[in-house]
Amino acid sequence: QVQLVEAGGGLVQAGGSLRLSCAASGRTFRSYTMAWFRQAPGKEREFVTAINWSGDTTHYADSVKGRFTISRDNAKNTVYLQMNSLKFEDTAVYYCAANLGPPNTVKAGLYPYWGQGTQVTVSS
Repeated sequence: QVQLVEAGGGLVQAGGSLRLSCAASGRTFRSYTMAWFRQAPGKEREFVTAINWSGDTTHYADSVKGRFTISRDNAKNTVYLQMNSLKFEDTAVYYCAANLGPPNTVKAGLYPYWGQGTQVTVSS
């Protein structure tokens, strides 16, 4: 069992940056692939990025490549999402998720553990 709590969302102007964090409970954190998804109003939840258990393999959605960076600190049971050059279309609730599959697992239904989400709003 893994419990996830996101933090760091907020309001930012287009072109700005935000850093999200996701704190996980449980001693098995380092076993899990960690991912970020997002969901905008009226849209389906979509994959953003994921990182494998050791942090040496990542996978990104094309829409965020070169702008977003995922990282993790297994000593702190925390995964991060650094978001730069934010665009209006990045506005969404961002969710942290965990599973035991590879980081190119992009289907939300394959992630059994989820945080409550944090709102990111980018003003144009």
